[in-house]
Amino acid sequence: MLPSVDLGLEEAMREWNEAIDYIEKHLTGELSGEALAAITMTSEYHFRRMFATLAGMPVSEYIRRRRLSVATGQILDGRGVLEVAVDFGYGSSETFSRAFKALHGVAPSQARRPGARLRSQPQLRFHLHVEGSTHVDYRIVESESFRLAGFSTRVPLVHTGANTAIEDFEKSLDKQTTDRLHSLSHGEPSGPLAVSINIDDPRAEGTMLDYWHAVVTTDPVPEEFETMDVPAGTWVVFETQGTFPEALQQLWADAATEWFPANPYLWARGPELLKVEYLDADTCRGELWLPIERAN
Repeated sequence: MLPSVDLGLEEAMREWNEAIDYIEKHLTGELSGEALAAITMTSEYHFRRMFATLAGMPVSEYIRRRRLSVATGQILDGRGVLEVAVDFGYGSSETFSRAFKALHGVAPSQARRPGARLRSQPQLRFHLHVEGSTHVDYRIVESESFRLAGFSTRVPLVHTGANTAIEDFEKSLDKQTTDRLHSLSHGEPSGPLAVSINIDDPRAEGTMLDYWHAVVTTDPVPEEFETMDVPAGTWVVFETQGTFPEALQQLWADAATEWFPANPYLWARGPELLKVEYLDADTCRGELWLPIERAN
């Protein structure tokens, strides 16, 4: 018997592929995030975050690569550099040549030489994969406003594997000071939290974010700690258990590929809270709190 397909997911994949087709038809014209978000019936903020998570690159980077890939074919076909540059939205042949060399490693004139090694960005297609062996545990939480207290730093975003900048920051924190911080924990989620906020759009590998080692508190906060006030709102809370850090990083991928396409919510602006409990040297239990809002 064939597995049933969630019609919400199927429809979402169709809309995302329509957005890819729209990009393809407008490579030599104006492309706005607002228009692409309208096709997928989301907010522009949600679209940009989801695209980067699903595709592994920002939508702006994908568009740049596709334009240059198609333009390269025209350069190889003998069209003039300035003519191609203007068609694809570059103000001058020099600007186009710099972008061309950044992608291919060679100038347009060198690309025509026999044996030149070039790169091409294929057209993306989003597909629905039905896998019955796994599931996503989640709950929806309505939260009153609360305060975060802790320490923060600016670190690069890492999608998979260890984030050495975060590891170094955590090692630099004084244990007695963090013990005082943890004693302030009152409210949900409880205990020490890894908080991500002010993530540079559109969440590409290596873009920067503010990372906090923090707790939720209702107590007066000593001046030695930074604070952040979080307004009342709605959260989706995902739960997992598995190998650290892969099991935790998979939560963001599951949210983008499985949960958001099938549910009437959008990714909202605000801090992303991660609560981690270490079960042994390699295994952990985690909760990921993402701010959400109802989709129109």
